[in-house]
Amino acid sequence: MPRVLILSSFVAASRVGGGAQALALARLGIEPILAPTVVFGRHPGHGPPGGAALEPGMFESVLGGVEASGAFIGLDAVITGHFSSAGQVASAAEALERVREASPGAILLVDPIMGDEDKGLYVREPVAEAIAAELIPLADIVAPNAWELSRLTGRAVTDAASAIAAARALGKPALVSSVWAGEEIGVVYALAEEAWMARHRRRDTAPKGTGDLLTAVFTAGLLGELAPARALAVAVGAVAGAVREAGDAAELPLASFPTELTLGSGVKLESLGG
Repeated sequence: MPRVLILSSFVAASRVGGGAQALALARLGIEPILAPTVVFGRHPGHGPPGGAALEPGMFESVLGGVEASGAFIGLDAVITGHFSSAGQVASAAEALERVREASPGAILLVDPIMGDEDKGLYVREPVAEAIAAELIPLADIVAPNAWELSRLTGRAVTDAASAIAAARALGKPALVSSVWAGEEIGVVYALAEEAWMARHRRRDTAPKGTGDLLTAVFTAGLLGELAPARALAVAVGAVAGAVREAGDAAELPLASFPTELTLGSGVKLESLGG
């Protein structure tokens, strides 16, 4: 069974962050290991979350315990997500270096959670700077939204073409979410010499956590030996289906998370060439 280490948030009552990713991966037959950066009761966007962020020393100690268990050996992937302090980012970067030594074939996917178009930067500036300086260089794949990619590269990202150009300026394979395409919204996966976009009709509202689900299912697709374009389409279809199932609810329903890596309905996949 594939194993994935997740360095991100645990939120008890919300299907977001590393907790949601662990559930999504488990439903797809992948063993998750979650090292939480925060332990909250609910998403902060819904009000006071309860709980707290782990102090950097505590987070580092958790990672040390995971490593001492032997779990860095034989990992298939690592997903990084939310961090609450630059100290946590530094500990994560050191852990990624050790994972690279213990599991040279592991995919290191960095979701640089910093902000979005509606709110701008929603982590502290030192956290954003640390992610850019310490985690992006270690990544095999970077998974920003369009706003985050623009911040990382200093380039405007307004459509698929500009997302591809910015991803190539970043110099990493990039899974870029929240890319507009007329009345549709989608995700671009850009490599050095080829790129694809999977898109679907945009809804006026969507629950939080869609980006977390996207990266989890995309990672599962790659570990399931799907071609990148198909992994992209499967992941976008999973998110679109979960949003449809949620309706007007504030949370993604766990029952909507996929149990198989199959294509969903209503998703268009397009090759954007070299």
